[in-house]
Amino acid sequence: MSMLTIEDAWARLDAACAPLPAASLPLVSALGRVTAVPVHAACDLPPFDQSGVDGYALSVAGIRDWPARLPLGGTIAAGTLAAVPALDAGTAARIYTGGMIPQGADAVVAQEWVEREGESLVVARPVPVGQDIRRRGEELCAGTLMIGRGERLNAGRIAMLAAAGIDRVRVHAAPRVRVLVCGDEIVPAGRTLRLGEVYDANGPLIASWLRRNGYPDPEIEAVPDREAVVSEALRRAFDSADLVLSAGGVSVGDRDLIVPEAERLGAERLFWRVAQKPGKPVYAARHGRALLIGLPGNPGSVLVNLAVFVARVLGCLEAEADHAAALQVGFLLAAAAGDPQRDTWLRVRRRIGEDGSLGLEPLPRQNSHMISNLSVADALAWLPRSAEQFPVGTRVRCLSLRL
Repeated sequence: MSMLTIEDAWARLDAACAPLPAASLPLVSALGRVTAVPVHAACDLPPFDQSGVDGYALSVAGIRDWPARLPLGGTIAAGTLAAVPALDAGTAARIYTGGMIPQGADAVVAQEWVEREGESLVVARPVPVGQDIRRRGEELCAGTLMIGRGERLNAGRIAMLAAAGIDRVRVHAAPRVRVLVCGDEIVPAGRTLRLGEVYDANGPLIASWLRRNGYPDPEIEAVPDREAVVSEALRRAFDSADLVLSAGGVSVGDRDLIVPEAERLGAERLFWRVAQKPGKPVYAARHGRALLIGLPGNPGSVLVNLAVFVARVLGCLEAEADHAAALQVGFLLAAAAGDPQRDTWLRVRRRIGEDGSLGLEPLPRQNSHMISNLSVADALAWLPRSAEQFPVGTRVRCLSLRL
């Protein structure tokens, strides 16, 4: 059976993904979600002329001689609700950072640059008009586009929206994910192993990776290698999830049941086997509105396919404008072996050089069943199938593991 290229597999997934419905959420509940409509500012920012420092508001236009001695008026604090009295020419008022600039004032001088003598203020040096005044709307005006459609909301964007008066946003729903961990030999950590059993690393890996990337905890089900059980687990998953992730059961053994049972239930195959190492047997299918990504059972392969395919599918389901893989270019800090038949994903640690260049440090123990280097790996170097050896210094693309 021929294998797809990584790029062809991406194209098939993109074509199969339908964006999830949108809903209005409180802004504080929208962290990590993707905007379904553009968001515009509800007010000017700042909403009024305000002081940028703790100091004194002045009417410098009326001052003819410097140093100047100015009579002091009232005090203006941030959040003052009463009307701020106008400032007469040649006078000053105490003002704090964020306080509203009174009518008649045209500058603010920081408190460390003046001397206070009783009820007078001595200003030694000329103060330019506009000094330390934050003008209304200088950052943005009401109605300004702040965030476009398809943008993922992070803490900074949420803060910006809140400052501009936005309390609700319309976003795409977070995909409902169900995880099937396949294999008679898989048992949860904490139980005493019997001969032939191994602890489940894939369930915790997938759940933690999803949580780290802003998605709700998935439902995880252990599925033994029996046709009826696999079929029923898939049926429940297709009925309840937008994205089904299986770990194991997608190769060609007699007990690899995900592919035949999914297609027996009517799943439409998108692809099976991609020309990559590790993770070649990855499987993708659609059943109704649900997508299934069948991950090979080795943890290294699971991680590769989470970063390469699952991240893309999740972004596509949320109609994220930039859901494609964000690739960087770096250079290998050690020689690495490739595969002339398949692209190789090499687990690496990124290193920033003194000149700002991106170095990629290949890690030991790259076999797909080995997991110890996952504690330090942060990216995958993409070695194309054009060569068997990649010398030190070779420039290659890399993809964040999003751990």
